[in-house]
Amino acid sequence: MRSALVLGTGLIGTSIALALSGRGVRVHLADRDPDQPRTAAALGAGTEEPPGGPVDLVVAAVPPADAAGTLVALQRRGAARGYIDVASVKGGPRRGLTALGGDLTSYLGTHPMAGSERSGPLAATADLFEGRPWVLTPTPETDTEVLNLVLELVSLCRAVPVVMDADAHDRAVALVSHTPQLVSSLLAARLEAADESALRRSGQGIRDVTRIAASEPRMWVDVLSANPGPVADILCEFAADLDETVRSLRALESADEEKRAGGAAGVEAVLRQGNAGRERVPGKHGTAPKAYETVRVPITDRPGELARLFADAGLAGVNVEDVRIEHATGQQAGLVQLMVEPASAPGLTASLRERGWSIRQ
Repeated sequence: MRSALVLGTGLIGTSIALALSGRGVRVHLADRDPDQPRTAAALGAGTEEPPGGPVDLVVAAVPPADAAGTLVALQRRGAARGYIDVASVKGGPRRGLTALGGDLTSYLGTHPMAGSERSGPLAATADLFEGRPWVLTPTPETDTEVLNLVLELVSLCRAVPVVMDADAHDRAVALVSHTPQLVSSLLAARLEAADESALRRSGQGIRDVTRIAASEPRMWVDVLSANPGPVADILCEFAADLDETVRSLRALESADEEKRAGGAAGVEAVLRQGNAGRERVPGKHGTAPKAYETVRVPITDRPGELARLFADAGLAGVNVEDVRIEHATGQQAGLVQLMVEPASAPGLTASLRERGWSIRQ
């Protein structure tokens, strides 16, 4: 691949352009908003100049509803050898392309499974897709040359190609991406009118669950409008589970001992089902999640403290598998949780204590 045209210079489009430009591909940038490609170009993502002729690949990083029309118009101009979209739903764009008389041989629907609650070109990074799945949904008509071009794109972005049926993909993302966004937003909405004294007691749990509620609403309206059925189906099941949990909690208020016991059993069943489901979420490197030991280190909010902690952990010869930081509300302090292999935890704890760190049990 020597050249590409990226249409849409938000987070995903600009990140793709940065990755391609960094590996020697000439990238042309375009967007409805003229300020966005200008910003992306200033970041090193490519050039605002239109291509002088056909490029190797067109990447449509536009809302799902616009993908088919955008690509068909470019196909009719002979703008490229191959055409892809990176919308987070795949069935709709493919059906739209067919309905508009588009060429399925030069088209391949894709979805890089990476993102952020932030949006726009300034949120983009060249390594956004590194090690992440990139779903490809070829049809029987997809030309082999186009498939090879797209596999090269995925490789240049250092992602991992995954081939799926388009409709199966849409059902999957409804569960693992689209529904979580709505559930996070629904819970965060309860905080809008919450008493200030309650918010001051916010812990890491509420921050974790509501992190993606900071996402751009207009973008999510586009996404959910393209995949409403599968998301609604999952939310119906979620609502039924929620109703049952509410009944269990109400039973815990009863003066009847038998009802309280039934309520406790119902709540415990939900929590255990949650444990079982969480254990199925792939862990590091896409493998089954491991049970790590957590070494908890209180830390002050001073420049260089976090770097010093990591350096001291490195001197202990221990590989830190994951890190979480829990901030203390209203205080210049926090708690760093270092997740390590269970056999490494005692050595790391002893080493950090020797270097002056306190360890919270």
